[in-house]
Amino acid sequence: MTEYGREPTAPPAAGTSTEPLVPLGVAEVTGPSMYPTLRHGDRLLVRYGAPVRPGDIAVLRHPFQQDLLIVKRVVERRPAGWWVLGDNPGAEGDSRSFGAVPPQLLLGRVRARYRPRDPDQRSVGALLSWLCSALRPVVRDRSASSRLRAR
Repeated sequence: MTEYGREPTAPPAAGTSTEPLVPLGVAEVTGPSMYPTLRHGDRLLVRYGAPVRPGDIAVLRHPFQQDLLIVKRVVERRPAGWWVLGDNPGAEGDSRSFGAVPPQLLLGRVRARYRPRDPDQRSVGALLSWLCSALRPVVRDRSASSRLRAR
């Protein structure tokens, strides 16, 4: 979802009576905008409703197409909302094109990424390599605000 992906496991809109009991969900990354942090095909463990801080990676509704979910890094709070950027400066589709995102469009914070196994990984060495790198926590980038100033 780093670019524009549809995610059926997103929580229902606020104010509905079918709020999830466990605020965890899974999202899938599509596109290159969060590379190298996240890759196309990565699965994300998302804590919906979690507060975000600068440097966090968040799942949010696209400001112009709210049925589409995107994954971006939260950079800073502005009067109009949160400024979000992709980690890949060459990719488009972040606050540079749509401006600050209202807080109600931020759905949750990404906690971990899971890289699915390639079907060609059959040898013991390939499987061990995959096991060592498949599940990783997604941590806050404390230098996010300096990246904003560099752009």
